[in-house]
Amino acid sequence: MSLAEKTRPAEKSRATGRERKRDREPRITDEHGRRIRVWELALRYLLLLGVLALTIGPFLWQLSTSLKGPTEDIFSSPPKFLPSEPTLHNYERVAETIPVWDYALNSLKVAAANVVTNCVGAALAGYALARLRYRGRRVATLVFILTMLVPVEGIIIAQFTTMRELGLNNTLVGVLLPGCVSALNVLLMRNAFLNLPYEIEEAAFVDGANVWQRFYRIALPAVKGTLAVVAIFAFMGAWDDFLWPLIVLSDPSRFTLTIGLNYLHGTFANDERLVAAGTIIAVAPLIVLFACLQRYFFRGVGEGAVKG
Repeated sequence: MSLAEKTRPAEKSRATGRERKRDREPRITDEHGRRIRVWELALRYLLLLGVLALTIGPFLWQLSTSLKGPTEDIFSSPPKFLPSEPTLHNYERVAETIPVWDYALNSLKVAAANVVTNCVGAALAGYALARLRYRGRRVATLVFILTMLVPVEGIIIAQFTTMRELGLNNTLVGVLLPGCVSALNVLLMRNAFLNLPYEIEEAAFVDGANVWQRFYRIALPAVKGTLAVVAIFAFMGAWDDFLWPLIVLSDPSRFTLTIGLNYLHGTFANDERLVAAGTIIAVAPLIVLFACLQRYFFRGVGEGAVKG
């Protein structure tokens, strides 16, 4: 046996050992099974951390400021993130300065009613646009799309005049009415209903189910995720709205939370702790709502995605 023939088995065994070692190493793959390099994974996490800092950072800073006492410097350099002696006194001062809980109750009434009207109205309109057969259905869909292109500032005078003619100025109903059914929510529900198979409703039609039964018993339970998205959007839109309540309301007892906090900021602009505490009070319900509905929210985004 020659020397080359003797060395081949040894080289082959070493190569096989390297392959086995490579197979034993953990492989990081994406959703399609493609391998991800370590530097690519590190870059992704760095980008995610950067986005997280930009989005969550201001909220955490406001939370930290709201918990700092009057003797603690909030403008120190370098900035001190964690309060040395956390206190809830700033939240008590907010309640003593303005009737913040009355304002929050008014906002909650408007937001809850907005959620109900948007969920019911958008579901009915979306089902009609997606499933019913009638002349002018495409035109109606186009009208909903065009309404989204009109800025709110361009029609706010007409809205105010309409509310005044209806006698709804300075009422919470007047705050609710212009946004009770959003065009965006209607289109979301339409696209969600379009993704449902027609065969299911055809089978229900053969069994004798009418339109309302097909809508309530078959179509609506299949788009619960999109309904959660509509509920979140409707609640956020009504809770955060500032311009329209500021225009239509004049009685301080009917002010919503956003208007009340604006008065707080204007009166105590130098007291950043007080303003930060009021901001946290306004943001907290939105965080709780999203935390409760996040599972349905991400599922509903796929149901109501724009369909080509």
